[in-house]
Amino acid sequence: MTSIEVQSLTKEFGTRRAVDGVTFRVLPGRVTGFLGPNGAGKSTTMRLVLGLDRPTSGTATIGGRPYVTLDEPLRHVGALLDAQAAHGSRTGRAHLRTLAASNRIPDQRVDAVLAETGLASVARRRVKTYSLGMRQRLGIAAALLGDPRVVMLDEPSNGLDPEGIIWIRALLRRLAAEGRTVLVSSHLMNETASFADHLVVLGRGRLLADTPMREFIHARVRPGVRIRTTDPTALKSALARHGHDAVEHEDGHWTVQHARVDEIGAIVSAAGVPLLELAAEEATLEQAYLDLTSAETEFTAHPQEA
Repeated sequence: MTSIEVQSLTKEFGTRRAVDGVTFRVLPGRVTGFLGPNGAGKSTTMRLVLGLDRPTSGTATIGGRPYVTLDEPLRHVGALLDAQAAHGSRTGRAHLRTLAASNRIPDQRVDAVLAETGLASVARRRVKTYSLGMRQRLGIAAALLGDPRVVMLDEPSNGLDPEGIIWIRALLRRLAAEGRTVLVSSHLMNETASFADHLVVLGRGRLLADTPMREFIHARVRPGVRIRTTDPTALKSALARHGHDAVEHEDGHWTVQHARVDEIGAIVSAAGVPLLELAAEEATLEQAYLDLTSAETEFTAHPQEA
């Protein structure tokens, strides 16, 4: 099994503990979203898994082995941590050929990943002429070069246009469907919700959650029902008789919290309340994430008083 295993992982920089006794597993066959506020320890944890930093204590292994002990590691693990890592004076193809040669990967893979990431037409241009989105695609191409069983990507959607964002979603889902282990760090909640099956959430270096995404959302944010009516008095009266409160919003719609649309629909229909709109308000990953991490954010902006 090619899982990522993090066990009691701790990393200190002087007096600051960037990662604090973190334990989790990233399993094959699903996309695991790696979330947390700035300064939560996500990047440090990924660097520790990849052997770029040494832990103060604890372990991080891939398939039961530390990354630094892997022969030809690009064949086992593909990673994107910094889209600016490629040398600007090299062409995109030359950059990938250098990586391939260092891990005894055939040149055919270079052409294959250039095509897969949409860079074939600019492969002979120097990297310094690439846009941020093109550099991001090049970093993803490098991560896929060795056809690895484990893929780790830090903010892969950064700099991509809408077409690129749709492409990365499909890519992540395909990699997981092929049985690979996929760990993706992101600050974009809507994007993470579109591809992740499982979540690992850090806050101030500590593990806050390690759970399936749907369970994470439903444990923290209850769904509600959105209603529009021409008779708010009848609506509130009907709901009150069944123990529900309705909250009015500035645009004229009403929300019933902690309720399901079929239940509320039956109540208002039986009471003869005229409806203009009746819809479920689903809980979102962003709402659940903010509920969990509101006290764990290192940098918080506060609105100024007038």
